[in-house]
This record gives sequence, structure tokens and C-alpha cells, in this order.
Amino acid sequence: MADFLEQIATLSTRSKVAERQALTEEATKTAVVLPFLQALGFDVFNLEEVMPEFIADVGMKKGEKVDFAIKIDGKIAMLVEAKPINSKLGETQFSQLFRYFHVTEARLAILTNGREAWFFSDTDEPNKMDKRPFFKFDFQNYDNLQVQELARFQKGCFAIESIIEAASNLKYTRAAASYLKGQLDAPDDDFIRLIGRQIHDGSITKAVAEQLKPAIQAALDEIIRDRIQDKLSITLRGDPPAAKNEPAPEVEEPELETTDEEREGFMIVRAIAAKIAPIERITMRDAKSYCAILMDDNNRRPVCRLYFNSPTTKNIGLFSADKVETKIRVDKPSDLYKHTGAIEAAIQSYLGS
Repeated sequence: MADFLEQIATLSTRSKVAERQALTEEATKTAVVLPFLQALGFDVFNLEEVMPEFIADVGMKKGEKVDFAIKIDGKIAMLVEAKPINSKLGETQFSQLFRYFHVTEARLAILTNGREAWFFSDTDEPNKMDKRPFFKFDFQNYDNLQVQELARFQKGCFAIESIIEAASNLKYTRAAASYLKGQLDAPDDDFIRLIGRQIHDGSITKAVAEQLKPAIQAALDEIIRDRIQDKLSITLRGDPPAAKNEPAPEVEEPELETTDEEREGFMIVRAIAAKIAPIERITMRDAKSYCAILMDDNNRRPVCRLYFNSPTTKNIGLFSADKVETKIRVDKPSDLYKHTGAIEAAIQSYLGS
């Protein structure tokens, strides 16, 4: 696996160079796509394994060509369609691949522009390519778990049935995760009503839904925090004590990137606090899903939270006197000034303690 990780790291560098220099589809194939197929263990110079410009006649259309047909034991295992690295992968891009899929024995198809690779199968209907990829790999932005998923497609361990099973699981897991993440950021009315019917007696009117929304958001956040804490507790309890004179293994901390908007939000909260408290007491502690603004760097003294990581929505979390959090949608960090009263009230509650 270490060798494969190294190969993918090299491929990542190639992709970045190609993004600056490769202007055509052919250049993208040479710079990234062929090295990618090599990394998966296929001999790109052997026509028994990698067949370029594979002809796949589709109905009345004769001479339709797929960029590459990948063969294992003489049978077509995957189809690969390449696009220029400066193009965006999308519906118009894979209509060709969709047509090719059902006239070959392949059950896997890859659409790539040298920056991303999208993997398709026929999990919805046999011999008909799904409209959505079950797995996407970004050559320039990935983690080790994604590389492990990618390793499934290596020639040496290629097993189509297990790949299809994993594809089905991945597709539904990621669809559910995407939906739930959206609800965590900004729950819609249907989601509020779904939960509301379990916790409220009577009709869920618009007014009732608005009343329940902050409580449901706070409950979701609490569940996530509790699950994280439970996992941490299990890990700590399960670790055997270090042997005598044996140094404890280093724990790799997850990388966090504090964004410019989070820093701006932090400075705005400090500016608000300056009226009533020394600004040195207002601190910032970044986390994966939010950036916490605390009093005295104490997570029991939350001032507010900045939920600025979503590419589509921004929220701030404000705390009541009993530390119940309410999320409020904002457009930009300066909108924090609109909530000066709530921020000051949170800070004031800690000044006497």
C-alpha cells in the first residue's frame, strides 16, 4: 500500500503540472491518464491490457470510439473516457460513455479529466450505466481512505463482484451523508416536520416548525459531540499501557485550516468584547465542523461558534444563558455585528465567575 500511496502522490504532482500546461485531451492522456492506468497496474504498452481508441458501435452509429478499454484475462473490465484537464466533468461529458457502456461487457467505467476521476457502474439497472458516479477521486486533493478505495481498482486485486457491492454501498452511504450534512447546516421544512412529529403533540404548523428548528439543530450538534466523545473514550480505554521504558507512539493530529473568514469573525467578536472585557480573554479554537470562540480558552465558556466551512451556507451559533445553542444564517463575517447583544450577553455571563 505504501508503494501505491507514493505512486498516487507522484500522479498528484503530474496533475498539478498538467493543469498549467496541458491544453488538449491528448496532452492530458499522456501527462496523467496513462500514468494513472499504470499506477493501477496495467501495462499501457500492451494491447491485450490497454486498448486505445476502442471501437464500440452503438445502434446505427458505427465506429464510436472509447478512449481506452481495459482488459483483464482477455475480457473488457473497464472503459475509460478522457477529457481535457481544463474541462469540467458533467452530464454532457459522460453521455458518450453512457452510450458505450451497454454494448460492451464492462461493468465499470471511468470518466477523467486528469484532475478528477469519476467511477460508474450499473448498480441501478444491469448493463445500464448509472447516471451518478459511485466514487470520485480528486488527484490533487485526497486522503488515505480515498486512496484505499482507489486501490480496489488495481489489476492485482481486481474483483468485480466485491467492487460492485462496494459501489452500491458507497453510492447510498454518500447520498445519505450528503443529505444529512445539508440538514446539519440548514435543516429544511420537511426534515423539521419529520423530527417534529416525534417530539410535538399536534399539527406542525409553520410557527411550530420555526419554534422547533433551533432546538432540533442544537440536538443534532449535541448528538455529534456525544458520539465523538464516546469514540474518544472507547479509544482511550482500549489503548494498552505503554511498556516500561518504551516511548508512547506519536498521535497524528488531524490537520485543521483556519480560514480567513474565521479569523475575520474572531477579530469581530474581539471588537465587540472590547467594550466589556479584556480582549485577551477572548480566544479561538478551531474544529473540523466549526470554529469556536471561547472565553478564557475554556470550552465550558462558549461565546459563539462560526460555521463557515460549507461552500454554500454560513451560520453562527449563539448561546443562551443556559448554554443552548441557536444557529443563525449569515452571509458574511461582518453580520456578526448584527448580533452584538447576544455576544455581549454571553461574555457578560462569564465575567463574574
